[in-house]
Amino acid sequence: MNIEINADTCIRCGKCVRVCPSGIFTQEKVGEAVGLINRDSCIVCGHCVDVCPTDSVVHEDFPPEKIHPIDYGMMPSPGQVMALMKSRRSNRTLTGKVIPREQLDQIVEAAACAPTATNAQTVSFTIVTDPAKLRLVNEYTIGVFDSIAKVLLNPIVRLIATPFLKEIYQYVPAFRRLKADYEAGKDPILRKATALLLIHTPRSNRFGHEDANLAYQNASLMAQSLGISQIYMGFVLTAIRSGKKGKLAKLLGIDGEIQAIMALGIPAFRYPKYSDRKPVEKRYVE
Repeated sequence: MNIEINADTCIRCGKCVRVCPSGIFTQEKVGEAVGLINRDSCIVCGHCVDVCPTDSVVHEDFPPEKIHPIDYGMMPSPGQVMALMKSRRSNRTLTGKVIPREQLDQIVEAAACAPTATNAQTVSFTIVTDPAKLRLVNEYTIGVFDSIAKVLLNPIVRLIATPFLKEIYQYVPAFRRLKADYEAGKDPILRKATALLLIHTPRSNRFGHEDANLAYQNASLMAQSLGISQIYMGFVLTAIRSGKKGKLAKLLGIDGEIQAIMALGIPAFRYPKYSDRKPVEKRYVE
């Protein structure tokens, strides 16, 4: 890993030493020269480059064109951020209008800005807008639930399993209703969404679920700011976990594990108000 310190411009402030998670930068005390050790342990997070006030950290993975100044004057106020989060809803009144490609790109860009464990950055994104593929996701989900319902309603299985699977049996009417609604021409799964954002990671990523859901939150807030409805696809994810391992990913040409799914669409209207959530339970340990 090629990392160097430009001694001619370094002001020896020690900020790079303080922020490096791998301990690559060394300094006995502020004002003394900054040294480098164990360069190969760098996780390519860019903290050192971004924190340096004089551009004295030279890193092969972060050439000048990849480094951008931050204009804190452009940052939303805490009140604006809170208003955005409180106004966010799973608005299912979708119109079926197509979302502009540039807005989908903005949503993915926001998702990709989320942190990842050890800065692995192995989260990938697939956007499905093909109506045939969207129908495939619907049919896959309905099919998995229908198969589960058939097994659970088998007289012998029901006799044996009911005492142990009472909670699961509560979902059987919902599974049947979803199938009936779909066969009647309704869309109880995707709600007429014109795009699906699938967030996936390699099977080897031990923190894939956590990384993907951090990305999901970024994407959700960006969608909200763009006036695009976003709906967490819990039904589809449940079907993925309950059905044949990796089947939907294979059907969609995804190499890896699908960790989170967001349905996106243009809403028929926006909510003019928001209501308070339940009181927050919190405590401070001081």
